Amino acid sequence: MNLSLVDPELAVALAQFPQMDIWSDLPLTRKLIAQARLGLMAALPAIENVTSTDYSIQSRNTLGASAAPEVLVRVYRPQDQTQHLPALLWIHGGGYCLGSMEQDDYFVGQMVKEIGSVVVSVDYRLAPEHPFPAPLDDCYSALCWLFSNSEELKVDGSRIGIGGISAGAGLAAGLALLARDQAEVFPIFQALLCPMIDDRSITASSHSITDERVWNRNSNIKGWQAYLGPNVSGGAEAPSAYAAPSRAEDLTGLPSTYIGVGSVDAFVDENTDYAERLNASGVNTQFEIFPGGFHAFEFTVPDAEISRRTRDCHYQAIKKALF
Repeated sequence: MNLSLVDPELAVALAQFPQMDIWSDLPLTRKLIAQARLGLMAALPAIENVTSTDYSIQSRNTLGASAAPEVLVRVYRPQDQTQHLPALLWIHGGGYCLGSMEQDDYFVGQMVKEIGSVVVSVDYRLAPEHPFPAPLDDCYSALCWLFSNSEELKVDGSRIGIGGISAGAGLAAGLALLARDQAEVFPIFQALLCPMIDDRSITASSHSITDERVWNRNSNIKGWQAYLGPNVSGGAEAPSAYAAPSRAEDLTGLPSTYIGVGSVDAFVDENTDYAERLNASGVNTQFEIFPGGFHAFEFTVPDAEISRRTRDCHYQAIKKALF
């Protein structure tokens, strides 16, 4: 990664990031990242006037994964909610192998406060223990549950969107394709923040990021192998477009889309290509590249000026689409 291309304030923060070996002990990595994220959230100011309730739902096994005994979702809402509100199904990131609903708790609460909608966060199963299609089955189950229970949840069932960050955005993109093809539920919008959508890792930007302090080429390849299986990712057998949405040949009929990514992100090229193809397919698409941003900078360095501006751009796009 060319550090001269990184926003100066982000570069200062990046200098404090540890180099991480994610893959030699994945359970330990999950534990350390969870501890670091919870420590970061504990240092941030409390979010007022947002409440949350947890629900356990049954996985629907739509794509043939072994059924989960239950899928946990957390429903966030403005505390003073008196009317039915639009909702966003939020899917956390983590390279398909890391992350949790709990680790995104603070930032989802912040999103609710800024946007004013209901947000439902889903704690999907992780690879490699649960490869594709299990995580997507869990997310589709959560989406169907949200639509089916919209009246009870005080949600406007005609104003439901989906979104996520990194692998979560990849799942959201796959979810949009699956929802279109299943024709059971109809999200009106997808918010894809630096989406991880192309298992081939052949773009120039995917080759350019090797810094071990951020999500890099090596981690990306291993994350895809864990999610798809080593015989599929990069091999002769092409994965499902529901798993790797860049593989989808037909993007027509998808909901309006927002894509945001930093200019110094391994995914910027595949995101650019996806946005261009969506537009060419007649999908209303807003695509933003944030100069100087590395992968997921707006949440890993939340106090930087560029991070504040970027989150505001995300929130404005989501609010405009849902309300």
